[in-house]
Parts: sequence; structure tokens; C-alpha cells
Amino acid sequence: MFTNPPVPSKNQKPIEPIGVIPRSIIRTLNRFVIQLFPNSNLLLLQEFRISRYQVLVSFQCLLCLIFIPLIITFFSKTFLFRPLTEYIWNTQTDDIFLNAYLEKEALVELQNFEEQLYFEYLVSPTTYEPPNWASYLTDLDLDEATLSSTYNYRPELLKSEIQKKTLDLAVEYNQKSIEALINFFSDFLSFGTFTLLVFTLKPQVIILKSFLLESIYSLSDTIKSFLLIFGTNLLVGFHSPRGWELFLDLVFHRLGLPPDEKFVLLFVATVPVLLDTVFKYWIFRYLNKISPSTVATYHAMIE
Repeated sequence: MFTNPPVPSKNQKPIEPIGVIPRSIIRTLNRFVIQLFPNSNLLLLQEFRISRYQVLVSFQCLLCLIFIPLIITFFSKTFLFRPLTEYIWNTQTDDIFLNAYLEKEALVELQNFEEQLYFEYLVSPTTYEPPNWASYLTDLDLDEATLSSTYNYRPELLKSEIQKKTLDLAVEYNQKSIEALINFFSDFLSFGTFTLLVFTLKPQVIILKSFLLESIYSLSDTIKSFLLIFGTNLLVGFHSPRGWELFLDLVFHRLGLPPDEKFVLLFVATVPVLLDTVFKYWIFRYLNKISPSTVATYHAMIE
């Protein structure tokens, strides 16, 4: 009727039991006992060398992961992507705008400039003449000849200002289109370089990971709980959707893409929930075994 309990495999790691005495006190007592032996100086010296090696390797790995992608991206963006993109965009294509979103943005800016110029012209008491604006006559049912005749009555000063603004906007948004393409290629190269470094420096990354975990776990329970609450509230808290929307808006603006409201709503509705699930699972599965006092402090602070 009763089956035998499952036998743990050899590869299965035993779970360290949680006792009445905190493990930090046990580790301190073990170090004190080790120092009582005659060869304690050699052990301490070896431990110091290992710690120094771990710090140096972690520091070098962190610098490589941060600065090597930035340096490669800077030089490739300056000497490769920018000249090549400007040459192809300005010589091989006749387009000024990368997409319809940038074109619409330029038209809105030109319309705002026309309205501001028209208002300043109207409030001028000395040179006031009722100008006929082509942009304001498009709502009327007029043929092309009528529009052309009314356009000729527009003051020359206003026409020259609008033409100058139009040329400035054309140059500005042509450069924005080029910058969007350059940012896309440079960001892709930066991500690829970072990924390649992670796989190439895998032993150093493992040492860096262990060093960071050890540094975090060596903090006090209050500081760890504070960092945990700060991270969860920042990424999955009540005000986190505003931050995610701002982040996506910056990404869209950098790449010259139109903001997709449906994609933003879907992203904000799913990603924070997924991160919240990961945080809770990590707290329940790992942090509760490694530092139960931190979990207790965390629950006491959020209540």
C-alpha cells in the first residue's frame, strides 16, 4: 500500500537546514576556530589572496562589459555608420523623412510656426495688412487658380519667413532620419558586442556574479530589504507604468518610430506582472533559504 520515499540523486544539492542560530554567527565561530590552529596564518593569507583576485577580476570584467561596447559603438558610429548612412541617404534616395510619423511631426511644427507668425503679424499696429494664408484657405471650396491668386497677395516678408522655416525643417528632419538609422545600427552593434563579451568572458562573468552576490548578501538586513522594496516598487510598483511608458517613448523617439499605443498598453500590462511573478518566486524560492531574516524584515516593512 505504501511506496518507498524517493531516493535523492547524487547530483541533487542538499538544502542547508535553517536552525535556531543564524548562519552568520556560525560562520563567525568557524572562522574563530580556524584561527586557533597553527596554520591559521597560511589560511588567512590564502583567503586574502583569493579575495583580492576575485575583486580584481570582477573589477576588470565590469570595466570590459561597460566600456568596450561603448568604445566600439562610438568609433563605429563616428567613422563607419555616420559617413555611410549620410552618403546613402543623401545620394541614393530622394526621401527626406524616414517614415510618415516624422513627416507629420514636421507638418505640425510648420503649422504652429505659421500660426505664431500670423498672430505676430496681426498684432503689429504699423504694418498690418490682412494676409491671405494658403493654409487657412484649404478648408474653403476654392479651385487652384483662386488659391494661386490669393497666395500672391501674401506679404513677401511672411512668404520668405515660411520658406526659410520650411527649408530649416527639411534639413532638420532629414538629419533626424539619418540619426535614427545611425542609432539603430549602433545600438544593434552595442548589444551584439555586449553579448559576445558575456560569452567570451564567461569565467570572469561567473566570478563577477559571485562577487556581486556576496557583496549584496553581506549587507545588513535593513539595507537589503530597502533595496528589495525600492527595486520592486520601481519596476512593478503602483507608479511603474508611467516609467515604462516614458522608457518606451524614449526608445521610439531614439529610433524615429511612431509611438504605438496598443503595443505600449500591452507591454505595460504584461511585463510588470511577469517581473512581479519573478520577484515573488525568487523571494520564496531562494532568498527565504539564504537570508530568512531579510524576508522577515521585508514583510515587516511593507506591512
